[in-house]
Amino acid sequence: KPDPRKIMGQPKFNPVRDVISGAIMAATSVPQLIAYAETVGYAGYRGLTTAGAPLLAWGVATGSPWMNAGVTSLTAVMAKVDLGGEAYVAKYGEDEYVNLVSAYSLYIGIASIVMASFGFGTLAQKVPGAVKTGFKWGCELGVLASALPNGLYAFGSNLKANVAKSALGEVVKSVKAVVPGATGVNGVSNILYAATNPQTWDPLPAVIFFSCTLFVMKAKNFLPKWMPPGSEVVIATAAATVFSVYTEYDGGVVGEIPTISSDRGISFFGGIVKIPIEVMDLKTLLDVPIVERCFGNSWVSLFMTAAIFSGVNFLSIVGIASGFETENNISWSAPRELISQGVSNLAAGAVGSAPVSGSMSRSLVSRMTGASSKLACIVTALLWIYMMPYMSIMSPTPKAALSAVIVSAVVKNIVMPKKILQLKGNDFFVGVVTAVTTALTSPTIGFGVGVIVYAIVNMLVGGNKAKVA
Repeated sequence: KPDPRKIMGQPKFNPVRDVISGAIMAATSVPQLIAYAETVGYAGYRGLTTAGAPLLAWGVATGSPWMNAGVTSLTAVMAKVDLGGEAYVAKYGEDEYVNLVSAYSLYIGIASIVMASFGFGTLAQKVPGAVKTGFKWGCELGVLASALPNGLYAFGSNLKANVAKSALGEVVKSVKAVVPGATGVNGVSNILYAATNPQTWDPLPAVIFFSCTLFVMKAKNFLPKWMPPGSEVVIATAAATVFSVYTEYDGGVVGEIPTISSDRGISFFGGIVKIPIEVMDLKTLLDVPIVERCFGNSWVSLFMTAAIFSGVNFLSIVGIASGFETENNISWSAPRELISQGVSNLAAGAVGSAPVSGSMSRSLVSRMTGASSKLACIVTALLWIYMMPYMSIMSPTPKAALSAVIVSAVVKNIVMPKKILQLKGNDFFVGVVTAVTTALTSPTIGFGVGVIVYAIVNMLVGGNKAKVA
């Protein structure tokens, strides 16, 4: 009897199902949008105000019926590390950092489109499995490091100040004196300090953090089956928000969410159709001193880093398409999806968003809720854009709850890295080296080192055949 998954093919277009699926996606993803903006290093509300345009651009360009794009835990932590987010905000302020991140998204968009035109979309599918596995674990540790400060402390700066005054702070200085690009060591030191000094935690944020993390991870076991994926996230953040309102919680919260004025936005057909998104000035983006401040006055360094970022991002898209499209016996075009990534990043840069990529969790929700075409993600994007005036309901949401949303997605694989442990021989060595290097330095350095180590090891001693996506 043939496997039904192999004969499903392209789903029949059903606009009603697409609208329903898009609405579910829009509602269940709001906490993620805020949480990942915090991970990037700027105010959480920016995740809400800038999410619609990149997804709308993605929906127009992609050929996938299910794939969703946006800022993910990976793109958030990579952007923050590549740009030295915390230090940049401390020195130049958040508004300047937003401009910097936007410019970086723009260059990543350009790099993606250029790489697609040179056939990188096909080449990306041949990245060694050991490198991808180790890289993912290293990045997930970075995500955990970004979430812990607001999870265990009333204000994230408390943990950073404690680490700076401890012996770990001296270790960080010593490491960065030798390897200036080792920004990941800051995050690892945060994890080590928080784990070994529980007496410094702020009780109420810690209770919210652990309660929400546990609920999100275990709720699927007892919530009604009819509830859509992501409901556990909505319930946890809603409960924390209600708690914050009724107890006058004085820890870190999302804060005021500004809305765009009625006379701003993009108009079509003489103003008959208006999309209320605020577009940044192109000259301002091009004038951002990203090369001087972040890449040692080297345009080559900027474009190499943007190209590596684009390539690593695209691995997420390859993974999603290789699973969903292949499982349904639907052909897909790697060059087209890489161009789609580029287009959505150009849109991200235009509206002040961090770099975006394919999101496995959101794509899974879209597929499981019956989406039949990319109309579903277009509906999601439009709802995020037009519902912004009502998003102030999230203003009192504790950052500890949002940290829980992030941590619940990565902590299991960090504690028990099954995929790394399943690697054998040379692949295991390559995976571990890639993971450790990525965690202690940066995603860009870690990925590059992993590829180089893989090539050297297999050239000198041979080994297991690389697993590719």
